[in-house]
Amino acid sequence: MASDRPIGVFDSGLGGLTVARAIATELPQESIVYFGDTARCPYGERSQKEVRQFVGQLSRWFERQNVKLLVIACNTATAAGLAAAQYMLDIPVLGVIVPGARAVVQATHSRKVGVLATKGTCESGQYPRAIHALDYGVKVWQAPSPRSVEIVERAVAAPHAMGRDWMADKDYLDTSEILGVAQEDLTPLMGHGIDAVILGCTHFPLLKQVYQRVLGPEVSIVSSAEETAREVREYLARSCDLADATHDSRYRFATTSSELAAFCVAGEYIFGRALESVEHVDVEELEALSVPQLS
Repeated sequence: MASDRPIGVFDSGLGGLTVARAIATELPQESIVYFGDTARCPYGERSQKEVRQFVGQLSRWFERQNVKLLVIACNTATAAGLAAAQYMLDIPVLGVIVPGARAVVQATHSRKVGVLATKGTCESGQYPRAIHALDYGVKVWQAPSPRSVEIVERAVAAPHAMGRDWMADKDYLDTSEILGVAQEDLTPLMGHGIDAVILGCTHFPLLKQVYQRVLGPEVSIVSSAEETAREVREYLARSCDLADATHDSRYRFATTSSELAAFCVAGEYIFGRALESVEHVDVEELEALSVPQLS
């Protein structure tokens, strides 16, 4: 039986809009509720326990939104809290690590791959485990990029991003500052014969053009967004929970950021259309939600 309830998507900030955009493209009839926890971004430098609590709070928030499926569109939050969210909620909860691992295993020919992610995601070891679950013979090198999330969040919320579209104007983030950061942070992946790299943070696809310049044209760079969107479609199809093809999709957005105008500018740049319904949610409101002890 078709369901017009929305799909929930959340991230530590704005990067998860790359996943929301892929879902909207794959499933144009589906409504989406997106939450960007921008006030507490980035998650990558926080402890796994703290991030797990954030995931618990956001899971409770989405429980009130009557979503039919929840996507944790943040690699750090997936690594720290996917199991906890699945335990807490009565709806399916999907993360982005397994789809990302699948994409990079499919892309490699040398069976030597790289993972560019946040410090927290790298330290969790979730990507090597997910990759080895698919092909134990693949060799994996990881590189943390702690500065990239903050660079993206700052750049896409700037007034210069107004009216731009990430997919059509990728030169906007191709700057000397970002190139310098990329050259430094990608160093651990160089010289190993790697032929495929997974962008293990949903902010990083916005910097793909710069990463490609550093890694070279022979290296395939993949993200989890499109693979996650396909997984959402397949899951909803199996459970007969897809919205009817004639359903009028609606998109709602919420954020802990106090700068709603900047959030809207950045959101339009990444999501590819104006954010018409945006609400502010106080961090204190999330912290007040009843969440079990998640160890």
